Amino acid sequence: MCAMRPEHEPKRAVSGPSGDQEAVGEDSALERAEASAGKTVLTPEEIRRALSRIAHEILERTHGGEGVVLLGIPTRGVPLARRLAARIGEFEGAPVPCGSLDVTMHRDDLRLRPARALQRTEVPPDGVDGKTVVLVDDVLFSGRTVRAALDALNDLGRPRAVQLAVLVDRGHRELPIRADYVGKNLPTSYREMVRVLLTETDGEDSVLLGERAR
Repeated sequence: MCAMRPEHEPKRAVSGPSGDQEAVGEDSALERAEASAGKTVLTPEEIRRALSRIAHEILERTHGGEGVVLLGIPTRGVPLARRLAARIGEFEGAPVPCGSLDVTMHRDDLRLRPARALQRTEVPPDGVDGKTVVLVDDVLFSGRTVRAALDALNDLGRPRAVQLAVLVDRGHRELPIRADYVGKNLPTSYREMVRVLLTETDGEDSVLLGERAR
C-alpha cells in the first residue's frame, strides 16, 4: 500500500510526451502502432520476474528496505513503483512508502517543446529528507529524464541517497547516468523504439521493440 500526500496537483496543458525516450521522440499513436508491430522482448511473466528480482535487490542494498521511498516517474514509472512497493511489502511484511515525481518543468527541452501536460507529484507523508529515494522509470535511454527527476527531487527535500530502478535499459546515454537496478539490458539502435505496455495504463503487460518513424 502506498500512503501519499499530494505535493503538486496536475495542471491542464497541451498534451506532450513523458519518459526518457521522449528526449528524442514523441510518445505518439504512430509510434505505439509501430512498436505494436515489433517483436516482444519481455512477456508478462518476464516482467513479473524482473520486478521481483529488482525488489529483492533493493532490499539487499538497503538493508531490508529501511528508510526507502519509491518515486515513480510518470507515466509508466508510477505503476512500476507501486508494483515494486507491493513486492517489497510482500517480502518484508510491511508497507513501503511510494509516490510519483513529475519532471515536466525540469526537462532540458522545454524551450524547444514548451507545450506539455503536467503530471502529478505525490510524496509520502514523511517526505524524502534523510531517506533512500529510489526513482523508478520504464525505459532508460539518454538519461535526460533522470537528470530532470534529480532536479525535481531537489525541490522536495534532501534525501540521504538517490538510486534508480528501470525496467529496460536500452543504452545510448547522453549524460553520465547509470541505473542501480535494471530489469533487462536491451541493446538497441537509434532507429528502434522500445514500447513498454502495462496493465494499469495499456490494458496488458509487454515490452515491444519496433522501428521508429523516419
